[in-house]
Amino acid sequence: MIAPVAAALRDRLRWRLIAATATPVDATGAVDPDVLGRYLRGLVTDGADALAVLAHTGRGPYHDESTRALVIRRAVDTGAPVIVGVGGRPGEGTDEVVAQAARAAALGAAGLLVFPVDDDPVDHHDALWHAAGLPMLAFDLYLRPYPEPELAELLGHPGVAGVKVARLHDALACQAALAAAHRADRLAVTGEDRMFGPSLMWGAEAALVGLAAAAVPVTARALRAYTDKRYDQFLTASADLDRLAQVTFTEPMEGYVQRMLWIAAEEGRIPASHADDPHAPALPDGERDRVLRVAGCR
Repeated sequence: MIAPVAAALRDRLRWRLIAATATPVDATGAVDPDVLGRYLRGLVTDGADALAVLAHTGRGPYHDESTRALVIRRAVDTGAPVIVGVGGRPGEGTDEVVAQAARAAALGAAGLLVFPVDDDPVDHHDALWHAAGLPMLAFDLYLRPYPEPELAELLGHPGVAGVKVARLHDALACQAALAAAHRADRLAVTGEDRMFGPSLMWGAEAALVGLAAAAVPVTARALRAYTDKRYDQFLTASADLDRLAQVTFTEPMEGYVQRMLWIAAEEGRIPASHADDPHAPALPDGERDRVLRVAGCR
């Protein structure tokens, strides 16, 4: 049985685009509140229905609690529903994640995106649920995927509103996870930047993607066209989105955050001084120009 607050979030997010936001920082790693606020408001203006902050795209596991609080407050100020990423730090315990969840609730978050854990994910989610009272999206991530029986059990938790499926290139696993969400009457959320169009046809009913950290309209067009059953337009929009994904979500995969920040800066969403990801791997020469050409910025 799903809890009423979780059912309400499930229904509120159905067929909505949730932007997995970046967290722009300067050369010292600091967040400028004004830069951040303009960036987040711009995403909403350009088509994001909700914001997911401090998830993988937002480098949530790397930020201290004061920075996390600033990001959540600025996101809540946009008026859009805010989903806060919690967990993801190597070696952290459930108590630490519980504290993050409780602070997110106090700051006005609408829900949590819970990074996957190896040990007893149901108990982990249950602890967050009882501490914060916020509905949760489970996270079936390619780096730490849940076995099918474990995911099914997790989707039966009353506080779980849905699951973000991000299996990257495993189509069979993506299809299985989306089907599991439907069987449990939970929201099937695509996090598949490289399988966006197909994942909608496989049963996803919302999107939470890093592709919407910038260039929001191209992602929004694909989702809206599918939602409205404008399938000719969906084919065109999906092809446009695939071209963008091919140059942003590619090896080295951890470089996608840097690539999206380049696009955000070129679009004027953030200043160039805040467009470097301190956690990015080394990227090939000419990568920035190649990304911006495909994104339509050059």
